[in-house]
Amino acid sequence: MSAQGTPIAAGKATQTPKGAWTVTFLLFLFMVVNFGDKIVVGLAAVPIMTDLKLEPAQFGLLGSSFFFLFSISAIVVGFIVNKVATRYVLLTLAVIWALAQFPMVGTVSFSTLLICRIVLGAGEGPAASVATHAIYKWFPDEKRTLPTAVLTQGSAFGVILAVPALNWVIVNHSWHYAFGALGIVGLIWVCAWLALGQEGPLEDTQALAATEPKISYFRLLTSRTFLGCVLATFGAYWALSLGLTWFTAFIITGLGFSQQQAGFISILPWVFGATVVILTGWVSQVMMVRGYTTRISRGVLGSVPLVIGGLILAAMPHVSGAGLQLTLLVIGSGLCGAIYVVCPPMLGEFTPASQRGAVIAIYGALYTFSGIIAPNVMGAVIQRAGNMLDGYMTGFTINAVIMISSGVIGLLLLWPNTEKARLTGGAARQPAPLKGAVSPT
Repeated sequence: MSAQGTPIAAGKATQTPKGAWTVTFLLFLFMVVNFGDKIVVGLAAVPIMTDLKLEPAQFGLLGSSFFFLFSISAIVVGFIVNKVATRYVLLTLAVIWALAQFPMVGTVSFSTLLICRIVLGAGEGPAASVATHAIYKWFPDEKRTLPTAVLTQGSAFGVILAVPALNWVIVNHSWHYAFGALGIVGLIWVCAWLALGQEGPLEDTQALAATEPKISYFRLLTSRTFLGCVLATFGAYWALSLGLTWFTAFIITGLGFSQQQAGFISILPWVFGATVVILTGWVSQVMMVRGYTTRISRGVLGSVPLVIGGLILAAMPHVSGAGLQLTLLVIGSGLCGAIYVVCPPMLGEFTPASQRGAVIAIYGALYTFSGIIAPNVMGAVIQRAGNMLDGYMTGFTINAVIMISSGVIGLLLLWPNTEKARLTGGAARQPAPLKGAVSPT
């Protein structure tokens, strides 16, 4: 099939409502808190393993536990936001995050830590999909890639900002207090959202549910672009979940750096990844304006970096020197960020707005299954290896193979520009009704 298709329709573009970027910034901060919550266990890996006397396999289980209810919660909440305003759902999720942190401030057992991480994962599972759905109520399709990139940046900045601060708390006080600090920050965001958070005016989900033509969920979820997005992002999230759980432990126990040095080194993949994310969002939007199809400006643009990143990561065990190994790991895993920017807009292209919350949530629920598998696989490989460094290298090689495979699958399956016509029999979807007057920003 040809990569050529119909570019963005000519004519007057829908204006972006006033306040869209304010809400985008608040949701960017939402994701900053989200990833600060995720990274803390990996950052405190060595002191947690030492204090609780955990084997690598047990710590791998702890890292995976975060994802036990992650996908189930994402799907359930995804259907809820088809009918309930995202403003209230986001508020509820943030309250759960904050409250789940405070039990770790005192002396805890491995079981308590495990349970709190499971609860936190249930609260954070729907976060990215609900935030994305919320942003799409503020931006028309042709303007969604850049705000999606800004939202995705929250993950990088959540690590970049949180790691030095949390590591200082861990080094100078205790890993217990790092959890408490995150709980307080979460409550501060709740207050900000109560004051400034609003529902987007471009789409009224409940009105659309009554008037918009539907596509069966079976057809949406078995479409090649949906499957391509899930499988491509599965490989990217494998790398991300290893970064969240094992990166700091690797540079301390594998490469010999100190906990204090780890505070700086641990942000390097996220700094590079942040650059990839913003660049992808900008390039994609420029390509669309210039008439490239979304097959090229989203599908190919997101998949190729996965293949390149996997090849770079595959070279890591075959070079010597901690500096070079670290560089390859940072670049190889950081290139994964491109796929997160392009997949939600691709799904939004052909999914009716009244069904979009559920579809994006199910997409997130499926690809994050790699978050359950990857930390456990790494822990098991390390425990069975002759030495820790060999175990890490084997684990990263497995990651490389998965990334390359997922990138190739993305190149084969991501055809969003023809998906909409195929699913609707060639009928164009009507523009979403406005809930109120809008003004350009």
